[in-house]
Amino acid sequence: MAFKLLATLAMGLSLSSIVASHPGEKFDKRAHMEELANGHAVADVNSRALEACQNRPEVKARKERAIARRAATFDRLRQERDLSDATFLHRRDAASFRKWAGQSHDFTGKLSYDKNTPVEEIFGANTSCTLAPDNANGPYFVYQEHIRQDVAEDLQGVPMHLELQFIDVNTCAPADLLIDVWSCNGTGKYSGVSAATQGGLATTFLRGVQPTDGDGVVNFDTLFPGHYEGRSTHQHIIAHVNSTVLDNGTYTGGHVAHLSQLFFDQALRDAVEATAPYNTNKIPTTTNLRDMFTGYSASPKYDPFANYVALGEGLDKGLFVWAELGINTKANWDYYATYASVWKEGGGYNNPKFNMFIVGTPPPTHG
Repeated sequence: MAFKLLATLAMGLSLSSIVASHPGEKFDKRAHMEELANGHAVADVNSRALEACQNRPEVKARKERAIARRAATFDRLRQERDLSDATFLHRRDAASFRKWAGQSHDFTGKLSYDKNTPVEEIFGANTSCTLAPDNANGPYFVYQEHIRQDVAEDLQGVPMHLELQFIDVNTCAPADLLIDVWSCNGTGKYSGVSAATQGGLATTFLRGVQPTDGDGVVNFDTLFPGHYEGRSTHQHIIAHVNSTVLDNGTYTGGHVAHLSQLFFDQALRDAVEATAPYNTNKIPTTTNLRDMFTGYSASPKYDPFANYVALGEGLDKGLFVWAELGINTKANWDYYATYASVWKEGGGYNNPKFNMFIVGTPPPTHG
């Protein structure tokens, strides 16, 4: 079938020498442009493969379930925060990166959510072909992180409930994966690594792993990410295929079939950055258009920005954020899944072979 042919073709396309982005690292513009073009090719093939799935009855039924599930999650989160009768905010839809990252990417305004509000208008936008290409995973991937849903720990910041749905472009079916997420805190620090100015090997904040359910869905309770030098605000994602869950609540083995970063609209970022503790970060912010890695996601074919709804009028009430990602589970991106440290019983341990400027140190094959 057409979508299988396209998905197979995607396996032959790769990103050459992806470099991670963090303060002080090197950036080769020419290599970056080549990687960007390859990334677009991969994502374009995956996008067309996923589009070929859309008329299948089971896919239409899954989309309906997704809309109902997101509406139910939204209601539950608002009830937990005693916001059932409050107004809320949601973002505007758009078709391409430049439109989204430019003037039109903003809150649509206050809406009253009641029995007459079509949930499709809120929770159905950009859920059928929302794709992020294989992308730089960043230098602070921690292998064998904890399998858990709540990763916020005791940190301050804007609460964010993150729902991600993964569809296998080879089969049009929900993908069976372990999903690894991480981000920096409100002042730009990562947990789990020993690099200067970061959180340290003993910390685990804003990191966690979850298995996808029968619809390819994972949920995390986290915080809206902060920022650091040279990068726009982003959420890291890695998808593990055929990994084994260990008795100590972590995982091992398998291969990385997808690595990417989700981005957030500028208006939302600006609003968050005006609140504590984000406003104590003295590092200048980088806009989405100036970030050197959002280019991997700059195409009208797919949307690198997460959908979101603010649960109340104030950001302190939290955000519900969601995205649907089509991935090729047969792809192997272990070469780019360079890890800085490993979490084992008793704490974190540095990877002695880790070099921020060199990719090609795949995860170990056992715990």
